[in-house]
Amino acid sequence: MTDNARLLAQVRPADWLDPDPRSLYDLVVLGGGTAGLVCAAGAAGLGAHVALVERSSLGGDCLNTGCVPSKALIRAAKAVRDARVSADLGVTTTSRVEFSAVMRSVRERRADLAHHDSASRLTSLGIHVFFGAASFTGPRTILVNGRMLRFRRAVVATGARPSVPPIPGLMKVRYLTSENLFEITDQPRVLLVVGGGPIGCEMAQAFALLGTAVTIVEAGPRILQGEDVEAADLVARQLATNGVRVLIDTPLRQVSESGGQITATFDGGSISADTILVATGRSAHLEGLNLEQALVRHGPNGVAVDDHLRTSNRRVYAAGDVCSSLKFTHAADAMARVVIQNALFHGRGRVSSLVIPWCTYTSPELAHVGIPPTEAVRRGAVPITIRFADVDRSVIDGESDGFLRVHHDRGRIVAATIVGVHAGELIGYFASAMRRGGRLGDLAHDVFPYPTLADAVRKAGDAYRRTRLTPVVSSLLRRYFALVRKM
Repeated sequence: MTDNARLLAQVRPADWLDPDPRSLYDLVVLGGGTAGLVCAAGAAGLGAHVALVERSSLGGDCLNTGCVPSKALIRAAKAVRDARVSADLGVTTTSRVEFSAVMRSVRERRADLAHHDSASRLTSLGIHVFFGAASFTGPRTILVNGRMLRFRRAVVATGARPSVPPIPGLMKVRYLTSENLFEITDQPRVLLVVGGGPIGCEMAQAFALLGTAVTIVEAGPRILQGEDVEAADLVARQLATNGVRVLIDTPLRQVSESGGQITATFDGGSISADTILVATGRSAHLEGLNLEQALVRHGPNGVAVDDHLRTSNRRVYAAGDVCSSLKFTHAADAMARVVIQNALFHGRGRVSSLVIPWCTYTSPELAHVGIPPTEAVRRGAVPITIRFADVDRSVIDGESDGFLRVHHDRGRIVAATIVGVHAGELIGYFASAMRRGGRLGDLAHDVFPYPTLADAVRKAGDAYRRTRLTPVVSSLLRRYFALVRKM
């Protein structure tokens, strides 16, 4: 059995038979991605009668076309990068990429993890799983495969899909998105990536390290817009080191294909490639839901929800990419937990109370939590920066590029940015501190093993505490010690 067949056997069984619907469900979940799965499993675990409807494959983008396969590809690319820099450590080695084997490994990892999201597991939890397109027929009813599902509460968790910009000619050429990228077996010789956001940068670097000639075309003034400027510039420099050509302020005017060669034109020039990857963001997946019948308001940004994730229909909630600007798996998971609390138990959980970090998994990684850096500066928050060149473990590992930057308001952490190795792991310290209301100075009391990268976190706390030694305090301390010496 191939890995794709092994995957589908778990997340979209060919011989699946829908169950006979109950007369009434406590919760009907539309969408089997992260938000939907957490809602369904959480509610069923509490004893609720739950139905889950998925039009495609369980696991959603994260398992099938997003987090899992992309990080597996990045892992292979990292192995190439490690081989290249090993000479600096006195180890000489060579790397040879067999692209078809790399992609086979990606699909194998995906199939290995599919059991978590499988139809059989959900059924074992008591969840009724329906495969097919669902549509509301009223404020309390949903139709799927000709069967009516009545509910006390419902949650729309249908996720998002890649946005394709209206570039003339693009729809007439063969282009890739995250939805079909991981099914290719032949390595692109020349890859054009449209969009310099997280997905575009991650995939551009990975393919470049694996041996593809890659160009990123970004219409805006820089890649990774919205992130700390210095951090994004560091990533851009590393992309260039890895062979990625980055063109900014370059909106495409036309795309055409001839003889298997794709040509993209822009003001002042053109680019030719054999493969084009569109990575220009994601938009909510609402097609066919018939939300009007459910009296659920929606718009270009997806389903409209309040701070409790309730829609304009008080019986219907939404969670995940379909209603949030934070289109991350962990954000969808966190929102689903708010929905369970509020929809089933009349709770008052608020999405605004969540502290949600994020990470772009380039090398170096770029992670952030809190308000945007520009907003932190506008509010007058004070930055404290710890360079990894001053962290012993970073120097030992030969990974001293990068930094940790915390913005604080009189010690209260309002934002943190980390760019460097394992930034995605380190950002959790600040997310946890912010959620608990901890202050920057508290980090100085944390003890970490030596030598580890986490020492940068403690150094940030130390740096803040040193700012508390004002001239007045220093003068008082000198007087104190002078008095003590006379005793």
